[in-house]
Amino acid sequence: MSASINILAISGSLRRQSLNTALLHAAQAAMIPGVTIEVATLHGIPLYDGDLEEQEGIPQAVADLKSRIIVCDGLLLATPEYNNGIPGVFKNAIDWLSRPPADSGRVFGGRPVAVIGASPGGFGTILAQSAWLPVLRTLGMNHWAGGRLMASRAHQAFDAAGELTDENLRKQLSGFIEGYARFVEASRR
Repeated sequence: MSASINILAISGSLRRQSLNTALLHAAQAAMIPGVTIEVATLHGIPLYDGDLEEQEGIPQAVADLKSRIIVCDGLLLATPEYNNGIPGVFKNAIDWLSRPPADSGRVFGGRPVAVIGASPGGFGTILAQSAWLPVLRTLGMNHWAGGRLMASRAHQAFDAAGELTDENLRKQLSGFIEGYARFVEASRR
């Protein structure tokens, strides 16, 4: 990379031993030259409530995550798949982050984004990743479709401490991050 690239990676799971959070930590450990990956979670974001927004404004956890998105070069979403779709907690966070509507373009508009996911199931997160496409399009994000990473049977790829032990997945993840980083770099030109 010709310049340093800062990717904010958001895990869509609240679980302490989340496979998706572990996948993002493995991406951090890949240590691609010139690429920094910062992992964020959705803890502390309440259910979206228009009355709450009107009375109290944007919750601090949302404002903090929004600030981190605004300064990143690219956004990496690690999505679980619940009932063949996007987890409610993840969609809820995106809904909050797009508030107020006048702010959405500054947060999401044109921002490079990629989606990955890990699942104990055999199909990875193919349906959840596909379900993200209309959301990303609506937000005006610049989606990288140059690679896919759907870690199926992911519970077998990580040890009890959450460390990635599957060498094939490690190589796939490293290649994915390298390709996405090149996309982010090209987007800045």
